[in-house]
Amino acid sequence: MDSYHELVRTIALTLGVGWASGINLYAALLVLGIAGATGDLALPPDLQVLASPLVIGAAGLMYGVEFFADKTPGVDSGWDALHTFIRIPAGALLAAGAVGEVTPALEIAAGILGGGMAATSHVTKAGTRLLINTSPEPFSNWTASVAEDVAVFGGLWAALNQPWLFISLLVAFLVLVVWLLPRVFRALRKVGGGILRLLGRRPRAPAADPPASIEHQ
Repeated sequence: MDSYHELVRTIALTLGVGWASGINLYAALLVLGIAGATGDLALPPDLQVLASPLVIGAAGLMYGVEFFADKTPGVDSGWDALHTFIRIPAGALLAAGAVGEVTPALEIAAGILGGGMAATSHVTKAGTRLLINTSPEPFSNWTASVAEDVAVFGGLWAALNQPWLFISLLVAFLVLVVWLLPRVFRALRKVGGGILRLLGRRPRAPAADPPASIEHQ
């Protein structure tokens, strides 16, 4: 029974760190590092470095930077674009490390799953943020950012303490993504088309008058 529970918890943690990394990598690193340092979580050997005070401090500093960047309209989308090259590989590495000492094939499989989860959550976040940023008011942006932070902390807590609950919520998230992403892409394409049409309708400079003809007497 203990081995079964440990397997479910490992699966939840593997998927959880990948999913959380795609939304807020530094929050995920902070949660894992603090949990490992306080003894609330026995980190697998490949992730024990996250409990280092230096790593926790760096993750906390970057989380602070992201906290403000993520709540500034326009800046958040630029931040997301930059972190496309950070969150997804990091999610794959964390997921591969979360399975512990296993065969290389299983570790690679975990990395693929973690990277896929990170890519899914990252694209969902970045796409919805681009759509939200079409609104001139900042309040929807702030609400979305706070909700994402709460989701990351709450999701990782569930992955560590209530793995079946987390897996159920993750399935619901994936169903929501399947329903949401096509609508987000259509809306973004419509907004982009509207901007292009607006730029194409800029008033043209009036043509110069032709030179007056010379009348002959």
